[in-house]
Amino acid sequence: MSQLSVSAPPELNSHKAIDRVLNTLDQVVLGKPHELRLALSCLLANGHLLIEDVPGVGKTTLAHALAATLGLHFTRIQFTSDMLPSDVIGVSILKQDTGEFELHKGPLFSQVVLGDEVNRATPKTQSALLEAMEERQISIDGVTHTLPAPFFVIATQNPSEQVGTYPLPESQMDRFLMRLSLGYPDRAFERELLTGGDRRAALATLNAVLDAHRLSELQRRVHDVHVAEPLLDYVQNLVEFSRVDGTILNGISPRASLMLLHAARAWAMVDHRDAVIPQDVQDVMGPVVDHRLTLRTSADLDTTSAAEYLLGAVPIP
Repeated sequence: MSQLSVSAPPELNSHKAIDRVLNTLDQVVLGKPHELRLALSCLLANGHLLIEDVPGVGKTTLAHALAATLGLHFTRIQFTSDMLPSDVIGVSILKQDTGEFELHKGPLFSQVVLGDEVNRATPKTQSALLEAMEERQISIDGVTHTLPAPFFVIATQNPSEQVGTYPLPESQMDRFLMRLSLGYPDRAFERELLTGGDRRAALATLNAVLDAHRLSELQRRVHDVHVAEPLLDYVQNLVEFSRVDGTILNGISPRASLMLLHAARAWAMVDHRDAVIPQDVQDVMGPVVDHRLTLRTSADLDTTSAAEYLLGAVPIP
């Protein structure tokens, strides 16, 4: 009896796959192509994303659209001041009939997790995210549970001047590869929003153009993007200048320098290139380092951004 032959899945074309994702996202999140590219680059670099903005500009829509487009399981956590860590990670409950503990998984056991208004939770609850974001695992009652892969946290943060917010500690801010702001749409795209109907209805029509396996393959290919020695010199010069100049309170850490380089690799891949150029580093510099660095004073500077200050002070080799 002859056996049926099983054909191998077609080779993944990275450039076409990335374009399909961006084109699909652009149908729902209108007028934000740069921010969408940053969000996708953050995911491809296997990092986490912090979005800081006022309510109602599309943060939740972006997270939901990204999960739907990539065929990933999505959960949303609405953080509040009375939330406990167990509400996020889950809890072990004793079963009366067997006398054994059964894990009731929290919403953090997902592939894409939207932590909405994360700075409205107390620091104790915020800390429940730390192990998950860094180690991709959760410890409950002394037992370690591995989280699904890929695992991507998108957290939204309200402006700190709003009532009822708790500042995120530096250790948690450092877990986010990028921070960005969506901002208000321009007039033309806002008119399209006003006449085009509810964005949630558009979300319901999205079809997945990738799956978890192919996304993981794209994430692996980011490591293959070439970084030449002069480009490494440029990154090191930026890092060293941030530490010795004195204008910045604390310089770029070794972990942040690795994140900067990996984000530049992902950005180059999104731009259909297999090697990093200086412009890639410059494009991701602000989203990667500005939430980690603090300028001592901006009174005598032309910019209030640490990234802009460093990019203006350090020449390209």
